[in-house]
Amino acid sequence: MPSIGNLKINSKVMLAPMTGVTDLPYRTVCRRHGCRMAFTEMVNVKGVVYNSRRTFEILRTDGEDSPLGLQVLANEEKYIRPALEKIEGMPFRVIDLNAACPVKKNVLAGYGAALMKDPEKLKKMLGIMVRHAGRPVTVKIRTGWDGDSVNAADISRMAEDAGVSAVFIHGRTREQLYSGGVDYDTIRRVKESLGIPVIGSGNVFSPELAKKMLEETGCDAVLVARGSQGNPWIFADAENFLSGSRMNPRPGPDEIAEVMRSHLDMSIAFYGAFRGIRIFRKVFIYYTKCFINSKPLRRKVVLMKDKASAEDMIEEFRVSAVRHGGIVRSC
Repeated sequence: MPSIGNLKINSKVMLAPMTGVTDLPYRTVCRRHGCRMAFTEMVNVKGVVYNSRRTFEILRTDGEDSPLGLQVLANEEKYIRPALEKIEGMPFRVIDLNAACPVKKNVLAGYGAALMKDPEKLKKMLGIMVRHAGRPVTVKIRTGWDGDSVNAADISRMAEDAGVSAVFIHGRTREQLYSGGVDYDTIRRVKESLGIPVIGSGNVFSPELAKKMLEETGCDAVLVARGSQGNPWIFADAENFLSGSRMNPRPGPDEIAEVMRSHLDMSIAFYGAFRGIRIFRKVFIYYTKCFINSKPLRRKVVLMKDKASAEDMIEEFRVSAVRHGGIVRSC
């Protein structure tokens, strides 16, 4: 099993940071279904320094949510040390710098994947983090900015020289966003060039694809992102598949509905009823998107106004899925 600095990870399958997705309720559901290492949504270091309420909401955790990594977004050195001082007493076991986010507004401001085009700035920021974080520092990158500038191996060696404890790499360029195939060859070259763990990311939608990532790249572990949406069972399934154990049967409508109700309760407890219900709307879509005849129900998600209406929709989904034999399609 991989180690990140002094943190031993008892798993080869980790939950990736996803903005607007991997909040505490989401992570808790994944934890209860086999996720042993997870990351928060990314937070901007400026939000930490200036005490943004939304930022500190993202930083909330509890005893069940461990070990936990924090992913930060930064593009200026001056904010990094003050932000690290503010989170000094918080229980994050790893601090990850995002140099992979492809979202236009972030890269235009010099964040995320834009740092792949400025290795010296990235190295300086990583050096500050390594000196002042008081815990292992990692970096998440992409294969490059575009197909003509695939520089992940060079960036990774630079990051290792700066003192990072692991590299996370999404197997696409910034130009690809989340489309197109995963570049396993570049991830393999990164792994072969480093003496620290490399964790692969991209298209891990099933236990079989987790194994494919590990076998084709030689990486030490994988990050699961969109593959966990509506499917927290992927963590235990992947662990069982990788170890040669028998995977559990696909959860049926009754079990899925039970998990959805638990997720709903946690969302309301975390955000309050008004925000919690609205955030749960997209969660409901995650859980139901692969079931046949569920599209009309998903169109009604805006009618989910309070806990009672949300529970009614969960039950309507359960009854419909049972009636159709729990059949799922490829999605």
